[in-house]
Amino acid sequence: MQDLVTAEWTDAVEAIERCYELGWTDGLPVVPPTVNRVQEFIDIAGRPADEVLGSIPERRREVTVAKTAANAVMAGCLPEYFPVVLAATEAMLAQEFNLIAPSSSQGGAAVLVIVNGPVVDEIGMNSGANLFGPGNRANATIGRAIRLILMNACASIPGLFDRTVIGHPGKYTYCIAENETDSDWLPLHVERGFSPDQSAVTVFASWEPRQVRSAAYSQEVVLDTVADVASVLGSSLASSDSVGDDSTPVRQGELVVTIGGAADFWGTWTKRDVREYLHPRIGRSIADLKIVRVLEGDVGPADYQTFANFVPEPDDILVVRAGSPEATGYRCSVILSELPKVASAAVTRAVASGPV
Repeated sequence: MQDLVTAEWTDAVEAIERCYELGWTDGLPVVPPTVNRVQEFIDIAGRPADEVLGSIPERRREVTVAKTAANAVMAGCLPEYFPVVLAATEAMLAQEFNLIAPSSSQGGAAVLVIVNGPVVDEIGMNSGANLFGPGNRANATIGRAIRLILMNACASIPGLFDRTVIGHPGKYTYCIAENETDSDWLPLHVERGFSPDQSAVTVFASWEPRQVRSAAYSQEVVLDTVADVASVLGSSLASSDSVGDDSTPVRQGELVVTIGGAADFWGTWTKRDVREYLHPRIGRSIADLKIVRVLEGDVGPADYQTFANFVPEPDDILVVRAGSPEATGYRCSVILSELPKVASAAVTRAVASGPV
């Protein structure tokens, strides 16, 4: 779908099968992108169909509003979701996101989409229970649209430019919303420079989420458990790309932490407090890294006492308030998503309101 292709069919089943034949699917059936339906999406955006949202020069690919609309239709989006898809597409095509790296990495990166602002309620997104699971049309289809755009417009086709070794389910759909109403924590997009009444999308190149269970006797106990899981050997943070020769972290090392559970559990803690507590605790000893050959050299006595931090700065930890607010037992559910071994940085873009 580098150039828009037209096809004709006589019934819905034939149309679905034709989309398979043309290679437009992610392995699941898609909604046939009829001319009229695609135009509905373009109209709601109020932008020219041939407007270029961004490009991948290495693949000689340009992504237009029309191509984005066609893939959003195929993903099953409603027209009112399209401004979010557009913003996410522009964000992942931004230079600092460096899409060529996560979209071709062997490490299995998927584009995690985090949505903030009034649009979350307007289109009925899920920010609570079963956050990364099935059941919500907006979450599922917006995330799927991004995957189809990657495949159809950006040539990130498994076995071609997508060289992932094993992949993960987030490569079908990976989209969540932040819960901005159950706590007084600053929303992610506000922390990143947007106003509370502005809708925005943040994209992040991410491995699969990992759920962390803690006894939750205190905030510190929860975060100590999070830090331990984030520091596991074999992760992308514990890699030679993340730890320099002098045992200091390099550009890799952003982390997304989503925190659910009862808001009153956190008391006076802020997102800044969470970041400041986690930052110095995410890492491993030089001895650990040498034993698994992340760092070269023989293990010396001092290596057991020297700590390599995996995250360069506290602000490289993106804290998102999301997940079930009614978690019991351990009272707080925490999911970790970490940056793979690619040179990519999280990017946030505003969601346009559409035509006036």
